[in-house]
Amino acid sequence: MGLVVPIENYASNPVPQMQRHVERVQLAEQLGFSAVWLRDVPYSVPSFGDAGQTFDPFVYLGCLASCTQDIALGVASIILPLRHPAHVAKAAATADVLSDGRLILGIASGDRPEEYPALNVPYADRGVRFRESFDYIRSVTGGPSRFSNAFGTVDESIEMLPRATGGRLPLLITGGSQQNPQWLVSHSDGRMLYPRPALLQQPFIQQWREQLRAAGRSDQPILEPLYIDLVSDPDAPPAPIHLGFRLGANSLVEYLRTRQAIGVNHVALNLRFNQADIEDTLQQLAAAVLPEFHS
Repeated sequence: MGLVVPIENYASNPVPQMQRHVERVQLAEQLGFSAVWLRDVPYSVPSFGDAGQTFDPFVYLGCLASCTQDIALGVASIILPLRHPAHVAKAAATADVLSDGRLILGIASGDRPEEYPALNVPYADRGVRFRESFDYIRSVTGGPSRFSNAFGTVDESIEMLPRATGGRLPLLITGGSQQNPQWLVSHSDGRMLYPRPALLQQPFIQQWREQLRAAGRSDQPILEPLYIDLVSDPDAPPAPIHLGFRLGANSLVEYLRTRQAIGVNHVALNLRFNQADIEDTLQQLAAAVLPEFHS
């Protein structure tokens, strides 16, 4: 169980106020949440309607690394086509080292067409750029090596430092990121999926893991986000909201159990539309929901 940053209600405005943002991440850690998740939103785009945490994700990761101890620090997700992969690799490895190995790096091809001309990147090329950026990052974070593609040429005489604490950066792919299934099976370290009804998500996850086994690869985590508006009545049934539900704590536990049963490993709760006091909601989640999913 994780939380999407900012941990606040900003339902009426695409730009959050970032109130008590560090204190709330620290509270989430104290209460036992396993991760907090940042997003990569270079520009506030009206059609998208959400500016995320407004801070640059890598700068913010450095801030959170210095004021937390155990909670995982995730990004869902870095938009690879809009950044040079050398800068992504350097910043991500730095955040990983500064946090003692707590970084989880989600990556994506991007879904906001308005941002691409602002960076002089063709939107139609995002799939190719994603794939070449991925290859570049994999190469330079594995130690000195010879590598060349459209992003640059690297040889064994130079090395990208620091190295990630685990030897390489785990890269979790959001959706399909414009790649074919065979490429995804061969390259990903996990998948970030939008929530769908269990009847649709379960066969997808089952097929994905069968494809991994057929390719001789080990199992990989599946992550989903979920917007919630937690109400005081614990038995209040789910009522749909944007990418989630207004519901009580017991109903949330039931929903999460169904996700666990179909193979979802981690759910990141987003409180953007939560109407109750945020600190009270975190306490309620910690008391009624987290204990049901601690191993």
